[in-house]
Order: sequence, then structure tokens, then C-alpha cells
Amino acid sequence: LTVLGRQVEDAGRVLEGIGKSISYDLDGEESYSTYLRRESAQISDAYSSSDRSLSELEGKFRQGQEQGGREEARLGDSFLGLLLHARALLRETRHISSGLRDKHDLLALTVRSHGARLSRLKNDYLRS
Repeated sequence: LTVLGRQVEDAGRVLEGIGKSISYDLDGEESYSTYLRRESAQISDAYSSSDRSLSELEGKFRQGQEQGGREEARLGDSFLGLLLHARALLRETRHISSGLRDKHDLLALTVRSHGARLSRLKNDYLRS
């Protein structure tokens, strides 16, 4: 019983250490699911922003086409302005997309890293 009691105490300390280690890796969140939900929400926000930018771009093009039919004299200036605006929006969208890809890769690496750490800690615990 004494040996069993010591093993239970040791297991408790190991689990407490694992809990502390995990809590440091979760960026202040209480669980992996909360951490991943927050990261997913940030990615969703960025995608929504990108979608809004593209919708705005489509609206600008439609608006430019309607005005172009009425005023041929302003066609060159409007078209050039729309192209410059479209180019700026596309650059912004590409930048956001690149950031999302980086964030996704970072999130995937984080999940794999934590999985590997948990697996190692589990194996260490099972060996002890």
C-alpha cells in the first residue's frame, strides 16, 4: 500500500506538471479546443474581410460599368481609377490570403508540436 500510495502521488505530480506545461502553450486559454476556436475565429474574420473586399470590388466594377454607359467622356478616368482601386484591393486580398496561409501553417505546426509533446509526456509517464 505504501508503494502504491507513492506511485499515485508521483502520477499526480506528473499530471500536474503536464497540466502546467500545457497551460503555458495555450496562450492563456483554458483548453486546446478554446485555443483552436479562437485561432479559427481569427482566420474566419480574415476570410470574411477578404470576402467583403472582393464584394466591394465587384460593386465598384458594376458601378463603373453603369456610369461608363452614360458618360463616355469620363470613361477613361473612371476606368483607370477603378483599375487602380481594384489592384489595391487585390494586393490587400493577396496579402490577407498569404497571412491566412501562414497562420494556418503555424496553427498546424502548433497542433503537431503539442501532439508530439503530449505523446512524449504520456510515454514518459507510462515508463515511470
